[in-house]
Amino acid sequence: MKSLRFRIKMFRQYQDLIGELVTRDIKLRYRRSFLGYVWSILNPLLIMIIMTVVFSAMFKRNIENFPVYLLIGRMSYDFMKTSTSAAMKSVTGNAALMKKTYIPKYIFTVAKVTSSLVDFVFSLGALMIVIIATRSGFHLTMLFLPVVFLELYCFSMGLGFLLAALHVFFRDIQYIYNAVLTAWMYLTPIFYPIESLPKSLQIFISTCNPLYYYVTQFRCCVLYGTMPDSRLVIGGWLIAVVMMVIGLFVFQRHKDNFILYI
Repeated sequence: MKSLRFRIKMFRQYQDLIGELVTRDIKLRYRRSFLGYVWSILNPLLIMIIMTVVFSAMFKRNIENFPVYLLIGRMSYDFMKTSTSAAMKSVTGNAALMKKTYIPKYIFTVAKVTSSLVDFVFSLGALMIVIIATRSGFHLTMLFLPVVFLELYCFSMGLGFLLAALHVFFRDIQYIYNAVLTAWMYLTPIFYPIESLPKSLQIFISTCNPLYYYVTQFRCCVLYGTMPDSRLVIGGWLIAVVMMVIGLFVFQRHKDNFILYI
């Protein structure tokens, strides 16, 4: 308990630094870009339009409001992918700064995932545009979205801590993770209905794929106007907490050796 209080105190002490790092990451992401932050809205819109043209012929009849269905899945996946990929290099990418002064190493990972969350929130503007354009309508259940986003944020943070620690000792993990991300995308019902898969694969995805829990909750709140099933909410939180505990445990256990390898 004393250790937990100490960590919370340390986190508060460096919260201004986290804010500065988040701001820096966001500015660097859009540096020398003519449209700047507008790209956080345009990018998901352009991807949605292209993928709708490509996949609508196959799945449009089976999916209600395919553009919104597709955009929700793609936005959720992109946030997880972007945040964890950035978090993976958060320690090694700040090696010079860590060698000059003492800064808690987890600060850099937290900043990377948080800056991706800010970008994700900006991209919700694209979702609002598509909802209005397709006359999907707004629902009171959308008020539950912050809970869903917090689940996804905690899961991505935990995975980010794990990847950041592994990347210090095994640089090849970035190539392995890229392959995992590709497989993960196709094993998540982003642009296809899960009902189109064999029953055994449906069970596997709906049980073992963390993104399925978050994407489905997101769609329930926005697309269908219903509260997510309790199994999805409880399962999503359980996966997020377990991932956070595992990620923090590995990160904290090996953090003192980071300096020897970066």
